[in-house]
Amino acid sequence: MDTVDRRLLAELQADARLSYNELSRRVSLSAPAVAERVRRLEADGVIAGYHAHVDLTRAGLPITALVQIQCYGPRCVLRDPEVARWPEVLQLHRVTGGACCALLVAVPAMADFEALIDRLGAYGQPASSMILSSPVPWRPVVVP
Repeated sequence: MDTVDRRLLAELQADARLSYNELSRRVSLSAPAVAERVRRLEADGVIAGYHAHVDLTRAGLPITALVQIQCYGPRCVLRDPEVARWPEVLQLHRVTGGACCALLVAVPAMADFEALIDRLGAYGQPASSMILSSPVPWRPVVVP
């Protein structure tokens, strides 16, 4: 990756809906050259997708939490592909330390959170931390 690729990544992370014409203006290349570079970044897996950032509270999911689970063996959360498809689970990570995995979850109400914790209890011992605020909810990746 060169400086132009890094500039393209910065622009696309700021606004993934930019046209190739606008991108070309911002990075001082022709639109076909920009399109080719973006296609290459996609093919190489550097750009993994394009997404809308959703405000969870306004989308009806005001309760968010980080849940760690101490589990292992055949009933591990990481071995059950269904857990990754639960609508409450936004992210699932294998981690080091006392827990096996960490989940970022979002639900509409505390009763839903309680039901989720009960479901996760079948896999091991869950421990949760409620997210009170997110001073840095997302930031673009700066490629060195």
